[in-house]
Amino acid sequence: MKKLILSITLLIAGLTVHAQQVRELDEINEDNSWLKLGVNLGAPVGDVGNYSSFALGLDVAAQFMRTDNYGLGIATGYTKYFEKSSAENYDGLNDGFGAIPVGIMFRYYPQPEGFFIGTDVGYTFLTSVNSSDGGAYIRPQLGYHNYDWNIYGYYNQVFRADPSIDVQSIGVAVTYNIRFK
Repeated sequence: MKKLILSITLLIAGLTVHAQQVRELDEINEDNSWLKLGVNLGAPVGDVGNYSSFALGLDVAAQFMRTDNYGLGIATGYTKYFEKSSAENYDGLNDGFGAIPVGIMFRYYPQPEGFFIGTDVGYTFLTSVNSSDGGAYIRPQLGYHNYDWNIYGYYNQVFRADPSIDVQSIGVAVTYNIRFK
């Protein structure tokens, strides 16, 4: 997993090297900054896949295009992991559980419309878990974007100090861009 994180970090850093004009925060306008609102649908994998049948969530992010190709911002939301009816008894899980990520988002857009690559990194708070420790998370993404919409596939993992509940999922998400004025 460390190699995956290092590879993604190096890829994003390398892609930003050939960025052109760098914008400052006081240059925020409807052409380079927006609020992203959307939904995600995931399939739990790893240990939590024995407990949860699917995950459904809301994504919220604010993005600033630092250059024409490189965006950064903050990301949050809420994802509910629904319990299987025949779920194994996992200590600390009560009738499903929730995940609230708070992180930084990085995106690379090679063209104004088309494919993009990105990741969110930060901390996820878990709800309805007896040992409510959350953990650091990473959510690499690959998708398609245009002026108004983004659709992408993702892998999400929460790294917890207590590895008894390994929170991982793969899924798809759709977000709509609301322009800042």
